[in-house]
Order: sequence, then C-alpha cells, then structure tokens
Amino acid sequence: MGKSFDIGLERLTGIGVPGDGQPQEGGIKPPLHDAGRPFSDQGKQEADAVGSTFYLETFGCQMNDHDSEKVAGVLLGRGYRQVETPEAAKVILYNTCSIREKAAQKVFSRLGELRPAASDLRSVASEEREPYAETPIAKFAQDKQRTRSSEEKRNPSAQAGVPVPQDPKHPSLRKIVNAGGGKIIGVLGCVAQQEGEEIFERAPWVSLVCGSASYRKLPQLIAELEAGNRRVTGLDTDTDETFETEITRRDNPWRAYLTIIEGCDKACSYCVVPFTRGPERSRGSASILEEVRHLAEAGYSEVQLLGQTVNSYADPSARNMRFSELLAAVAEVSGIRRVRFTTSHPRDFGKDIVEAIEAHPTICDHVHLPVQSGSTAVLRAMARTYSREEYLEKIALMKAARRPISITTDMIVGFPGETEKDFEETLTLLDEVQYDSVFAFKYSPRPNTPSLKMADAIPEEEKGRRLGILMDRQREIQRVRNEKLVGETFEVLVDGKSRRENQWSGHTSSNRVMNFTSPEQELLGDYVQVKVSSAMPNSLVGEMVGR
Repeated sequence: MGKSFDIGLERLTGIGVPGDGQPQEGGIKPPLHDAGRPFSDQGKQEADAVGSTFYLETFGCQMNDHDSEKVAGVLLGRGYRQVETPEAAKVILYNTCSIREKAAQKVFSRLGELRPAASDLRSVASEEREPYAETPIAKFAQDKQRTRSSEEKRNPSAQAGVPVPQDPKHPSLRKIVNAGGGKIIGVLGCVAQQEGEEIFERAPWVSLVCGSASYRKLPQLIAELEAGNRRVTGLDTDTDETFETEITRRDNPWRAYLTIIEGCDKACSYCVVPFTRGPERSRGSASILEEVRHLAEAGYSEVQLLGQTVNSYADPSARNMRFSELLAAVAEVSGIRRVRFTTSHPRDFGKDIVEAIEAHPTICDHVHLPVQSGSTAVLRAMARTYSREEYLEKIALMKAARRPISITTDMIVGFPGETEKDFEETLTLLDEVQYDSVFAFKYSPRPNTPSLKMADAIPEEEKGRRLGILMDRQREIQRVRNEKLVGETFEVLVDGKSRRENQWSGHTSSNRVMNFTSPEQELLGDYVQVKVSSAMPNSLVGEMVGR
C-alpha cells in the first residue's frame, strides 16, 4: 500500500477554515467555499489542459465526511480546483449515503436537477436519424410520473424520480451523458455501491459510479472519461486500498478523522452496510500511529478514529493490537490532546475499553453505543447479537467507571413486528440508561437486507407516532441531565464563532455543545475553561473563566 499524506485545507490554500464539521439538517454537508490551489506545476498543467474543476457534495455520516476529504485531496493533488456550484464545475461529484431511504432519495433528486433539458434530448435523437431516434426520448424527460409508475411496477424498491431509458447502450443515449457542456457527473459512496451500474440506466447523464474503496482510482477514472469513454466504474469492496490515499484534504484545522476499520461483518437484518462497504478490513496499527504523529506535527490536537464498528478493530500486523491498546497508543502521541472514536458495536465493547478511558485523560469521556431497540425480541429479529440484559451489562461497565462517561446511542422505531410492548421496553430503556443524546429514526427498508422479507410491517403513521413519543421522552431526560451540570466548569475546544459579539461555541470532552461568552478577540482552536450558567436539552450555556 502507498503512503498516506495529510494536508489541511488551510495549508493547501493558505486559508484557515474554522468550523465543527457537524452535519446540517438532513445529513447533507455543503461543499467548502474555497477553491484549492493546484498542488504542483505539473498538476496545474494537466488541470488547465482539461479545465478541471470539481464540485463535491457530501451526504451522510462522519465516515462519508472523511471519505470526501480523501476524494478532495486526491483531486487537488492532481491539479483540480474546487468550486462552489455545480454550474461552475467540470466534474460534479455526490458522495452518497444509503443507510436510510430518505438519504438515497435526495441523491436521485440532485441527479434529476442535472438532467439535460428536453430540447437537448430531442436534438440528440434527431441527429442520430436512426429508427431508435424516433422513440419518444424527450418524453422520458417530460413525463417523470409515468416513468416512476412504470419503474415501480418493475422494481418496487427502486428510488424513482428520474427517467429510465429503454436502451442505455444505444449511441443516442450515450450522447446524453455529455449533454449540457460536457460535464462529468459522478455518484460516489454507498448509493454508488448499492445501485452499481443501474444508476446509468436511471440517470444516463451520469458517467462515473465509484465506491469508497476505489477513491484512489478517481483521477484514472476521470481521465478515461476525458479520453472519450462514456461510463466508468470503481466498485471493488474487499480491498484495504480505502485506507491509503496519496493526499487527504483536511476540512477542519484542529480535528482530524482517521478510518481504522472499514466494512462490517455483523449482518444486522436491516443494515445495508455489509453490502455497500464490504467485509471488515482493519488498517495496520503502525500506519495509523504514523498518521497520528503527522497530524500532531501539523498542529491537529484532536483525532477521531472511525469505523462502522470501530471497536471491532483487529490489527492485521504482527503487533496484533486490540482496539483498547490502539486507543492508548494514540492517546500517548505527543501533541494530541483529545482522542474520540465512533461507532462502537455492543458485542465487542468490553471492560478493557473503559479501563483505557479511565487511564488516559486524553481519551474523551464519551461512548456512542448504538442499541437500536430496548426489546430483546426485536434485537433478535434485527440480528444484533445481544439481548437487552447483555447491553445493560455494557452500560453498567461505563457507569461504574471512576471517570464519568457520557453515553449516547442510536435507536430504530417501527421495525417489522415491533409490538406496543416492544416499543414500551425501548422507552423504559431510555429511563434506565439516561442517555445524554439519542439519534432516533423510523425503520427504513433497504435493498439487499433480510428485513425486506419480514412480515408485520408497521404503518408509516404509527412509526411517526412512536418516534415522536420517544423523542419527547428523551428530550426531557436530556433537559434534566443538563440542568444538573449548571455551576460546573468544563474544558471546551472552541470551534465556532457567532456573528453576535462575544459569542462562541465548542465541544466538551463528553461531546456536549457549549455556547459561551468571552470578550477575547480570537479563540478558534483554543482550549478554554467554561462555567455552565444554564442548560437546554441539546446544549449548555456558559461563560469563559480561564484557559
């Protein structure tokens, strides 16, 4: 594997980019508003030769955020320039999420916005002057509803909304791919892996489909398109090339992501990740620690270790480090002040991880441990590999720690067959654990998952009712818990500045959001002491009292 180099955006462009990197509503991350300076003279010449600019929009989780950093780094390192809008870009890329149906639908909505005009489709057809050109190609673009109905009859699980051509290999339709200025439109990430070449059928103006394990190949794939190929794919999954990219463009100047394990072997019945990300592959501990040292030398003070099941990490090298040992080793790197990790799986969460948190103040006192349901019966149907009681044993380990640990989780309501009693058990779990935050979702059927065949589907209206009850219950728990923190003082990494004078924001070690006041002129990237003066369900309010 090649060596991975990390470079912050401010070091690549000469511009600092403060911010907390948190997802906006809907799980969409906007593209950065700074264009990257070409990385080398040779790269600039190559870029100028094809006018290479790119637009990148990210949907989904922190792993997708980090994947986009890799994509941008690879392209910037080859001389491409990032722009703010699709209209200004030669290459338009969407890094996608398929964990829930709504997220996948948004991607196809974006693609629909890029569909060539009906007049362009007519002109392509008339130029061919072949029998096929007399078919109503334009009508495919005009009559979305008819196409949607037809496609749903053929494939009920499909995300409709874009026309499905009868023969995407026909020359007249291949020309559509480059209609509207010859732009290259690419779908990356989980939807790319999930849908594969079917994306070309549903949106024939797309010319690139590439999964996360093939991002190193992006320049080669784009070069093939520039050379005249109409469609290219990179859909390997069982490869550890995903860990090693030549350049990773860092979007945050203080906090850095590192993927240490990719894929998942847990095979939960509702989850598409094993299909879109492939089997579990862990990165060698020496490579991880080398990158952490480089990050510390470059001025990053917080690192977050990432994986679909991050604590399932299994060092493939002769050192054979456990996840807890890797955590400790990262925490001991000089210059690193905070170490986070997400997302953990309860099956592989043990006392050794709690002991590492206790022993190393650098490891943040926050664990995100998804439970998904408080009912053992539902957990079994989900194939989650643990019962309610076994999950609570993991919680007890953390609550017994000498150092308070903030616990957050994920929950799904409305799983097929979930009874009112099952749902009530989920509510009682909230009361028993007293989570500091819960990410709750309605069950969303995903392609290629066993839950698609399960009976007793819960109506959408009932899913919504249950979700509302759960969120109200959890909001009250958070209000009470946060109010108990009034008067306490926390260390905060400052990562945001309000437009209002003297107003700042940041995160505590326990990952709580802290909004606070300070007359200081510049605090971004600093660690400061903040005393809590009031609390809300989702954040704390305070005043800076020192550094």
